[in-house]
Amino acid sequence: MDSFPSNDTKFLELPSSSNGRTSGKSWKTSKSATVRSHLPNGVKTKSWAARMEQTKKSLAIKKLETEMKDEKLAEATRRREVTQQRRKAAEEKRRLEEDQAKMGARKAARMRRKAGRVKKING
Repeated sequence: MDSFPSNDTKFLELPSSSNGRTSGKSWKTSKSATVRSHLPNGVKTKSWAARMEQTKKSLAIKKLETEMKDEKLAEATRRREVTQQRRKAAEEKRRLEEDQAKMGARKAARMRRKAGRVKKING
């Protein structure tokens, strides 16, 4: 029982340092808590209002870009439709001319046959 300290023994109080417990080894560097923030420096340093202003600007720019892209797409679609209509009209005109020429040939053949029957040209 003599080896155990009794309740009336007093312990020496060590002065606390600013870092808490300090090592007695002079070559050991004092360690600090690890900073585990993965935020970019721009986010850490800027204020909320500045970030919101930047967000508003980027949203406005994106909206403008979208509108311009839509206008460009609409113009290209309109031009494509005009070209298709022109091609369709040209194809219809060509087809009608071809049919008219064919009809003219048929009529001419009919006339030749009729003339041959009457005037005995064909034999």
